[in-house]
Amino acid sequence: MKHAVTYELIKTDSKTKARRGRVHTPHGTIETPVFMPVGTAATVKAMRPEQVREMGAEIILSNTYHLYLRPGHEIVREAGGLHKFMNWDRAILTDSGGFQVFSLGALRKITEEGVEFRSHIDGSKHMLSPEKSMEIQNALGSDIMMAFDECAPYPADRDYVKNSLERTTRWLKRCKEYHTNTEKQSLFGIMQGGMYKDLRYESAMQIVDLDLPGYAIGGLSVGEPKDLMLEVLDDCVDYLPSEKARYLMGVGSPDYLFEGVERGVDMFDCVLPTRIARHGMAMTSYGRVNIKNAKYERDFETLDSECDCYTCRNYSKAYLRHLYKCDEMLSAMLLSNHNLHFLVNMMGNIRKAIEEDRFLEYKKSFYAKYGRF
Repeated sequence: MKHAVTYELIKTDSKTKARRGRVHTPHGTIETPVFMPVGTAATVKAMRPEQVREMGAEIILSNTYHLYLRPGHEIVREAGGLHKFMNWDRAILTDSGGFQVFSLGALRKITEEGVEFRSHIDGSKHMLSPEKSMEIQNALGSDIMMAFDECAPYPADRDYVKNSLERTTRWLKRCKEYHTNTEKQSLFGIMQGGMYKDLRYESAMQIVDLDLPGYAIGGLSVGEPKDLMLEVLDDCVDYLPSEKARYLMGVGSPDYLFEGVERGVDMFDCVLPTRIARHGMAMTSYGRVNIKNAKYERDFETLDSECDCYTCRNYSKAYLRHLYKCDEMLSAMLLSNHNLHFLVNMMGNIRKAIEEDRFLEYKKSFYAKYGRF
C-alpha cells in the first residue's frame, strides 16, 4: 500500500539514539526531530497562521473532539477542509479525540463500541467510536490522523491496563479498515501499556504488525514521576520500527524534548508554550521568566538577549509585565509568539547538533544555562 506520509532517516547520533530525519506529507516536508504547535480549535491560540509559518513551524496539531463539537466536521468539510478553513498550507496532524473524551471522567462511558459522552459545552450526548473518529478526521482532511485509543490513567492496575491496550488494538484495526483515503491521509497507531514494560512491548507488537506509516507513544506524561516516564520511554522507542516516524504525545517542556530526542523520538506536541504564555510565563535561554514578578517593573531589557523573535526584537520585560498586569490581549500574543519561537528554534539547533554529531554537547550546554526545570 502506498502511504501519503513517509519517513526518511538521514542520520543517527553516534552516542545516543537521537536521529535526524524527514517526514514527507502531501502538504510539505517536516524536518525532524520536530515540535508541533497545538491549534486545538483550528487556531494556535493568540497567533496568526502567518506568524506560526514565519517562525519555521512546518506542522501543527488540531483536535478532533473540539472540532467535532464546534463548528462540526461537516462544516469544515464544506469549507474545503481544515487547511483552507484555517488558512494553513503546511502539514496538519489531528488527534483522535480519545484523550479528551477519557478526560471527561463521569461524563463518559467506555464500551467496546466506543465512548459515549456528554459534551462539556452543552451536555448533549454523543458517541465517539473508531469509525466516527475516522469519519471526522477524513472530513477535516489532516495529513496525519491518529487512531482512536484509550489512554489509561496513572496509576492503573495491570489488569485494567492490559484490557485497555487490547481494546486499543481492536479499535486501531477498525480505524484502519474504515480509513480508505490512504493516498491523501495517513493513519498512525498509538502504543499504550501504562508503566508496564512488558505490556508496552505487547502493545507495540500488535500495532506494528499492521504496517502503518508511523507510530505514537501514548499514555506517558500523564502524572507519573519523570524518572519513571523516562525509564518506560527508554524501552518504548526500541519496540518501534526505525524506518517509521515515532511520535511522543503531549510533551513540550525543553527537558522532555531533549530526553525524548535522545531516546530516538521524532515528533512532539504540547499546549504548554501557549498555555504558560497566557499566565505570564516565558521560556528563555536562561530558564523560565515569570513576567508577573515585581522585579521586572523597571526592567527595560529584552526578554531573552539570545532570541531574535518579534517579541524580543521589539519589547522589554517592563512592557510585557505592564501588558499582563493590565490584562491586555497583546500580552498572550507576544509571550505565545516568543515561547513557540523558542521551542521551534531549539529543535532546529537540536537537528543541527545531531547532524554534526554533537547532540550530547548541545544538551549539556543548554541545561547548564537553562537551570532547573
